[in-house]
Amino acid sequence: MLVIVLTFLHNLFRSRHDLLLENLALRQQILVLERQIKRPEFRDRDRAFWIVLSRFWTKWENPLRLVRPQTVVSWHRYLWRKYWKRKSRPKEMGRPKIPSEVIKLIRRISLENQIWGAAHIQGELMMLGHFLSVSTVAKYMVKRRGRPNQNWKTFIRNHLHEIGAIDFLTIPTITFKTLYIFIVLSLDRRRVVHFHVTRHPTADWTSLQLLQAFPFDSAPKYLIRDRDGIYGEEVLRTIDHLGIEDKPTSPHSPWQNGYCERMVGTLKRECLDHMIIFDERHARRIIREFLEYYHKDRTHQGLDQETPSGREVERPEIGPVKSRAVLGGLHHRYFREAA
Repeated sequence: MLVIVLTFLHNLFRSRHDLLLENLALRQQILVLERQIKRPEFRDRDRAFWIVLSRFWTKWENPLRLVRPQTVVSWHRYLWRKYWKRKSRPKEMGRPKIPSEVIKLIRRISLENQIWGAAHIQGELMMLGHFLSVSTVAKYMVKRRGRPNQNWKTFIRNHLHEIGAIDFLTIPTITFKTLYIFIVLSLDRRRVVHFHVTRHPTADWTSLQLLQAFPFDSAPKYLIRDRDGIYGEEVLRTIDHLGIEDKPTSPHSPWQNGYCERMVGTLKRECLDHMIIFDERHARRIIREFLEYYHKDRTHQGLDQETPSGREVERPEIGPVKSRAVLGGLHHRYFREAA
């Protein structure tokens, strides 16, 4: 292309006689070329030359011999489509990139909370204003060995606000004694409405716990329990006195009390299995602190990653992410602090 421009400038100073003779010689050579090569190859710069020439010279079709005028028009249309295709192409292809600070936050949370899974971390990130999929969170978590969290299903789907569940669990103390923990669960928001700890559970003691759990006509319509022998006649009379319809599970069918069994498992896996309990008072303090975190801060898959007591989403523009240790650092509550 540079050679053509320089030749054009040089020809401006040549005589008309020389130009006519040179034009005749070039045309004769083109005729020879046409006889030998039926379809010569044009490069992009050759096409661009004829496109530009057609814009500035009205008689550009007259000297055209190697291709037809319609071919030059098609070249122009092709380059026009190519230009606008490139101009309309988005700057970044594919999914939006995850900010590096969010990736660091995922790794930080997974390191600080060794017993949290991807879904748990996803819920915590949602509360901080980062909306990611579970698979994305799992991709950037710090990899660690261990069995995955077990999932369970239950047949209870309707009227959860009218159903309660009760269950016992045991924990050893530092002196190898056994403590019994009584749990009363409301199924609608997975709330533990009452708990207590004792070394000697009896039917009378259990009846008293039920009365304390459901004061002032707050009892549910149904109560799910297993067939433990602790639920004697005194407990059954108390259930009837409260106006609750007793729903014992089938023998050897803990899955029928799935919500409460899950709560028992959560309390063990996320709290008690990591503690050495000294006595009843110590157990009550530990469980009370965990339940406060469980109700207000811990997100739940079954509640669409919300908390039983409700928790507002904190947008990134509020400020940087801070954390507060729970149970000495076993868990952390993440929040945004205004700058």
